[in-house]
Amino acid sequence: MTPSPGTTAELLAKGELTVRGRIREASNAALYCTVVQGEREAACIYKPVAGERPLWDFPDGTLAGREVAAYEVSEATGWGLVPPTVLRDGPYGEGMCQLWIEPDPEPGPDDGLLALVDGEEPGEGWKAIGFAEVGEGRTALLVHADDERLRRLAVLDAVINNADRKGGHLLPAAGGRLYGIDHGVTFNTENKLRTLLWGWAGEPLTAEATGVLATLREGLADGGPLAATLSELITGAELDATRARVDALLASGRHPEPGGEWPAIPWPPV
Repeated sequence: MTPSPGTTAELLAKGELTVRGRIREASNAALYCTVVQGEREAACIYKPVAGERPLWDFPDGTLAGREVAAYEVSEATGWGLVPPTVLRDGPYGEGMCQLWIEPDPEPGPDDGLLALVDGEEPGEGWKAIGFAEVGEGRTALLVHADDERLRRLAVLDAVINNADRKGGHLLPAAGGRLYGIDHGVTFNTENKLRTLLWGWAGEPLTAEATGVLATLREGLADGGPLAATLSELITGAELDATRARVDALLASGRHPEPGGEWPAIPWPPV
């Protein structure tokens, strides 16, 4: 999809990109940059394809395109869960360029998304993920918030087959916004959903989610706008698998459950 003039995506795609530093904890090369176009400027993260580490279950050099594809699906939902992301040339070759999101400087007292609690029940306002060892032979229940924003993200992850939804990939921002980042290991043809957001597993989808999935199915149909955009970013087989996941979610009307053939929770979880 060609960015519209004046949009953040256009700034990311066409602005002058300058590397300011490297994010060392990232598993692949991730560079903190500024991008400037005329009087407009923004901070961003640039992940060059040349800095991607090979993975046994994903073709080499495809992670950047998958990140952009995740953004395009997020935009098609209308939920805006992924920061603006484009594929562009940069100082180290082609790569993904994504708007840098600053965390909320003044989080509220009830803005926690993950927690460890004693006991076997999550408590009001929380959903259970599973038990975790916390040292000295003790275990605690890992929980996530029963939060509408997280629930939307769980639906998006099911559609894009996200194999790595860690706690550190959740970014609460100012104004109550929540973003998900790091979508390089998505859109595999095999079921690889690994996430911390299992709290709604097996529960009915909301009416809102069902409506969004129906919209995605229309956009993913042959000749649909989303299908046309994704066909430039992922393979035909991966596009077909995405269609099949949307169809399956609509047919079941429920959030997916762990399949058992793949670890359900990423490591490390946070």
